[in-house]
Amino acid sequence: MNTSTWQPPLIWRAALLLTRGLVGLLARLEVTGDVPAHLRRGPLVLTANHISPFDPLVMAAACQTRGIAPRIMATAGLFRVPVFGAAMRHAGHIRVDRGTSAVHRALDDAAVAVARGSVILIYPEGRIGLDPGMWPERGKTGAARLALTCGAPVVPIAQWGAHEVLPYRAPRGMLRGIARALWRRPVIRVHFGAPVDLGETNTATPGAARRATDRIIDALTDALAPLRPDEPDGPRHVDPGRPSDLSRAHRRHSG
Repeated sequence: MNTSTWQPPLIWRAALLLTRGLVGLLARLEVTGDVPAHLRRGPLVLTANHISPFDPLVMAAACQTRGIAPRIMATAGLFRVPVFGAAMRHAGHIRVDRGTSAVHRALDDAAVAVARGSVILIYPEGRIGLDPGMWPERGKTGAARLALTCGAPVVPIAQWGAHEVLPYRAPRGMLRGIARALWRRPVIRVHFGAPVDLGETNTATPGAARRATDRIIDALTDALAPLRPDEPDGPRHVDPGRPSDLSRAHRRHSG
């Protein structure tokens, strides 16, 4: 593997500082755990649970506190936004064309980036989770396949509280959510867990990617539980615009 370190451009380093200030304005950010020093500049795959449209800003702010500048796998719609999309491309983020035949290109691009020493941030659930209790859903296999293909370690990042800032249907209701957050400044907790033992070494082994994915979701679930000790069955803050879907409920890996 070519482990030459990818250098984040100035625009992304400045954006990380900006997001930390913005998150601090809207919420009280508490970050625990860490990433081993030798992994912070990659190659590394970061995986996070997805609960709110506010998550990318929370992840950027949390990573900035740990001296990490990840390249983010983000939906193609963001890259089509004037000016912002160009900034995303310049910062080295990776476009994901969900629901199209080009979606697999994102995984190839991410694999090249990781092989060259980058840190990649990916949401293994593939969407904002719709589990009624807001626990991690059954994951997509992309993150596991990426890690196994590149031989890169995986660090889980659990987070809780971002759903109190922006509603699920943002931008609908966004101004109301921001106003409420400015007034209440909810606590957002982020925890960097220990690297995940994927239990697999080769994506060609039947079922390897699925089993490794389950281990990643297990690790996220385990790291999330201490962040919401008073909300084990469901969130206190209920978003009426958030649908529920049990079709992708995650069952704890027995291994």
